[in-house]
Amino acid sequence: MAAGPRSAEMVRVAAVADLHCSHNCPGTLLPLFNQIAQAADVLALCGDLTDYGHPDEAQALVKELSSIKLPTVAVLGNHDYESDKAAEIRAIFTDAGITTLDGEVTEIHGVGFAGVKGFCGGFGRGTLSAWGEPVIKEFVKEAINEAVKLETALTRLDTRHKIVLMHYAPIRATIEGEPLEIFPFLGSSRLAETIDRFQVSAVVHGHAHRGKYEGRTPAGAPVYNVAMQIEKPTGRPYALIEV
Repeated sequence: MAAGPRSAEMVRVAAVADLHCSHNCPGTLLPLFNQIAQAADVLALCGDLTDYGHPDEAQALVKELSSIKLPTVAVLGNHDYESDKAAEIRAIFTDAGITTLDGEVTEIHGVGFAGVKGFCGGFGRGTLSAWGEPVIKEFVKEAINEAVKLETALTRLDTRHKIVLMHYAPIRATIEGEPLEIFPFLGSSRLAETIDRFQVSAVVHGHAHRGKYEGRTPAGAPVYNVAMQIEKPTGRPYALIEV
């Protein structure tokens, strides 16, 4: 889905993750958001929007985003949960007009968006099973719950094009480049299993700062790692996806 000439029928979605907005970010993200406003019709934010999950960090990001008028949809990431203020952060984004998804859906310019945080647990034969100690079972339950939330959301979308936002990776290909030892903590193929039960136009995620930009689910759905630290075809910190 490389970017080409804009047409009336085409919707361009700029997607970026891992902004890690801190107390020092005011003013630093304005050039990025101004570029996106010129290039895209919709902005998708894929988690780790704050650095330590502090509400004032969310307020700082909202102030940066106030300079553009793009419809914006977001999911939270693990950093946004760090201070146990995720509900407050979500409320700040919602009050600013950012549609923040956690198992919900929205439609913008005729494109359906479904979003979850996702979770870790590994990929393929290395996926952690709910067996053994209760704490392991609870860990696996979180991954299963996120996959179920995503399935419920996608069931509610009847748009021609569907884009899935998440923070954790649903496939191994887009985390290649990260240390092998941390692969199980970067995502879960349970998410890809859910995605492949639907006709999904694109999946965007972050979290793996040293991963790769592009991959596909087993059934062929395109997956993009849009962490701003990843090199992208645009040559800029964000991905530009056409649907």
